[in-house]
Amino acid sequence: MKYNKPKYLAAALVAANAVVAMAQEPVVADTLPEQKPVQLAFRTVGADEVLVGVSSVDFREAVDKNYTTYIFNDLQAYVAGGQNGWGGSALILVDGVPRPVEDIKPDEIDNVSFLRGGAAVALYGSHAAKGVILIQTKRGVEGDIRIKGRVNTGWNLVRALPEYLGSAEYMTLYNQARANDGQEAAFSEIEIYNYAMQENPYRYPSVDFFSDEWIKKGYNRTEAVAEIDGGNDRARYYANIGYMRSGTLFKEGLAAESYNDKLNVRGNVDIDITDYIKATVDANITFRNTGGYSGADYWEASATWRPHRIAPLIPIEYVDPLAADPNTKLESTFNIVDGKFIAGTQLDPSNVFADMYVSGKSRYSQRNMQYSIGLDIDLGMVTEGLGFHAKYGMDFQNAYNQAYSQTYRSFQPVWSNYNGKDLITEFGDTNTKDERDGTQRLSGTSVRQTYAFDASFTYDRSFGDHTLGAIFLGRAFQYRQTGEYHFESDASMGLNLRYDLAKKYFVDFSGSLVHTAKLHEDMRNTFAGGVTVGWNLDREGFLDGSIFDRLQISASASNLADDTGIDGYTSWVGSYAETGGWYNWNGNQSIQSTRVDRGGNSSLDFLRLKEVAVGLKASLLKNLITLDVQAYTNKTTGIIISSANMMPVYMQGNPGWQGETSFVANINNDEDLRKGIQFELGVNKTFGDFSLGVKFNGDVNTNEALVRGEDSQYVDDYQKRTGRFLNGAWGYECEGFFTSDDDVASHASQVSFGQAGLRAGDLKYKDQNGDGEINAQDQVELGRWDSPFNYGFGITAKYKAFTLFVAGYGEAGRTAIKNNSYYWMSGEDKYSVMAREAWTEQNKDAQLPRLTTTNGNNNRQTSDFWAYKVNQFNLSKVQLTYDMQSLFEGNKVIKGATVYVSGTDLLRLSPEKDYETINVGSAPQTRLVNLGLTMTF
Repeated sequence: MKYNKPKYLAAALVAANAVVAMAQEPVVADTLPEQKPVQLAFRTVGADEVLVGVSSVDFREAVDKNYTTYIFNDLQAYVAGGQNGWGGSALILVDGVPRPVEDIKPDEIDNVSFLRGGAAVALYGSHAAKGVILIQTKRGVEGDIRIKGRVNTGWNLVRALPEYLGSAEYMTLYNQARANDGQEAAFSEIEIYNYAMQENPYRYPSVDFFSDEWIKKGYNRTEAVAEIDGGNDRARYYANIGYMRSGTLFKEGLAAESYNDKLNVRGNVDIDITDYIKATVDANITFRNTGGYSGADYWEASATWRPHRIAPLIPIEYVDPLAADPNTKLESTFNIVDGKFIAGTQLDPSNVFADMYVSGKSRYSQRNMQYSIGLDIDLGMVTEGLGFHAKYGMDFQNAYNQAYSQTYRSFQPVWSNYNGKDLITEFGDTNTKDERDGTQRLSGTSVRQTYAFDASFTYDRSFGDHTLGAIFLGRAFQYRQTGEYHFESDASMGLNLRYDLAKKYFVDFSGSLVHTAKLHEDMRNTFAGGVTVGWNLDREGFLDGSIFDRLQISASASNLADDTGIDGYTSWVGSYAETGGWYNWNGNQSIQSTRVDRGGNSSLDFLRLKEVAVGLKASLLKNLITLDVQAYTNKTTGIIISSANMMPVYMQGNPGWQGETSFVANINNDEDLRKGIQFELGVNKTFGDFSLGVKFNGDVNTNEALVRGEDSQYVDDYQKRTGRFLNGAWGYECEGFFTSDDDVASHASQVSFGQAGLRAGDLKYKDQNGDGEINAQDQVELGRWDSPFNYGFGITAKYKAFTLFVAGYGEAGRTAIKNNSYYWMSGEDKYSVMAREAWTEQNKDAQLPRLTTTNGNNNRQTSDFWAYKVNQFNLSKVQLTYDMQSLFEGNKVIKGATVYVSGTDLLRLSPEKDYETINVGSAPQTRLVNLGLTMTF
């Protein structure tokens, strides 16, 4: 049956409106909020002109109610999907120049646009296929000078600390590990007793890295920022000057002086040179320093240093005053710490605790200088609506380490007991010495340079209800950093054509001629583009008087070119290497032989990303409800692989005495598929002096490996990657613990893991293919590494001068593996408290496999034994703000002020919270409790 689509849709909407109207009480009309312009590729548009694949955040408004230290904190409270791009990192542009996001503070930002749709990013070339994030910094506004000061001080408080066994318990369980391996005990009962009693903690130490002797429960972070702007009709300016300093958790020695600080100065100037010519000049300078001590990494050592090894600092009073050897040696050292000498052994001549006092100081410094200049010319004198725009940006960053390193002498105590008193009568040799040469050493020097340029002609003209627009542009950027010979480059020429009728119907086309230096000269140029159509139904007459304030549907299709998936600049070139071997030619000369590592492929091409997306944006009942839904499907083709199994046998590798030779080339072969729905649902209502805004965002997605060349190497269907997750977690299916030696003998062999002497309590894996041997051919898909469902929410409640902001985020369905040393203990590893849950004959329903002094590789394999589903909710932010405007009415100096208190990372709900909040081998996770004050002058 044929029907008129607009009338059919109108009837459906009217019916929906009637149902809602009957189902609810009349709603008190709220004033629709003013919609700020939104930044798109090389242009700014009204909110009702934003089509599918674009989200935006007003950071000026967001920072006032949600002080944050990093731009992407709490982002899921504002935008579905957060900052994530399609299968990789998005291209980040700050004022049009590719720049690290760490170089900008939230209080410098005016707005951020997230371009995820293929058509929305088509003008940005080959680096934009994973999405683009456009960050626009604040600009000055005409008027008298305005000064806004902000001061924050807060405390980063430790969320959770790992727990490790003390010496006596460690020794007991280590003996158990040896018994499990059929070996004799390493520690006697009297030794364990002495370490347990701790009557002399220096002779029988039990070192705890996380005791309050060494670290604090939190540290301070303080920041001061001044923002200045103003100007007249000819020039406007904005400046941001800020300084931040934070401490660390260390409380002893030089480590207690550790710090991080940052000084930034930003200046943005807009100049109207004439009525037709405008210019912008922007500059930013950032200085970062991290100061500390020069020794070993404390947190890394905390995960490996066994508690009984050594008492790091021993009081001199324990040295026998009548013993000549130790006293003479002590006189030769100038590294006495608070009346204690530095202890060591031949195995551990130094220790991280002594490093914190006497290893010397170090400082990591980074200097960033960013500069850009823009020019806008109104060419209306040539033809109305024509303009020219250009921008050049140049960034320079250098970083280096400075250190005054010192070595120190340590002493190995030999203990004796006289009349019940422990004394040190001798020092063993640790082959160490004191050295302080006073020389400053520089290391880790790195440099990064970025150059970016774009120029465009634009045309915007309205003819009654008809609006035409066009952009013709050229753009390029390149950056280079230490250790990379070739500049990373991106260049393209782009064209945008658009038309709208009365702001009802939109057609937008964007295309680019993309260039890369990563391919053969015949393959370096290609075309990429996309088209978007949209319909603002709220401007149609048939919605007059309906529940809809705004209603838009849109759709896009695109085909982008991507060179970020091409590894380096020689992937298409055959690779050859001298082997070091020689051969004779005609029996009278020696010629060096050559090995072929890879064949060449001059037809290697760009990766392509093909996407179709549809979107719906709506505002209902005088902005009571807002909705933004985007559904997408995108396919990446031409993914580069090198597969010997797909090539004729004569091209495959042949082992030789100088390595393997192979003529197998890189080819475009694999394909990925991603599908998903992202949604943003908001509720806004005012009741007298009280207003409430709630926003809930979600991202539901799935993915699939459409084509996988590697499948040719798999015999069994369960191992083929085609049709499975792109980022699947693969491992073994565990059948529990071996119960006896007979169980080990009767099961498929697991010798491929390199752990000899499997016994009861070791993990047993399923022989998937029945070949009698457990190896890589028995791995199965355990899940996916990323989450199929991510969500976030933000709640803003206002009552008179008070504003409460609450944000949270969560995820569900991701597979993770417990695979750090907190759970994987074997050999000479340090034991966490999880060692108490290890399998024994008395505890056959244990959480962990048996302890062993072997390498334990059998039990360290990725398997479903260690896998768990990540299902977590995080209360990421609560902030209460009080606006003191009423206190300064009539004040000619202070125009306004606010005070606020906030907390970040306050709560996590998760079945695996204990594991997820504990860092092993790195600094602990912290939550920030902050107090802030702003004043406007």
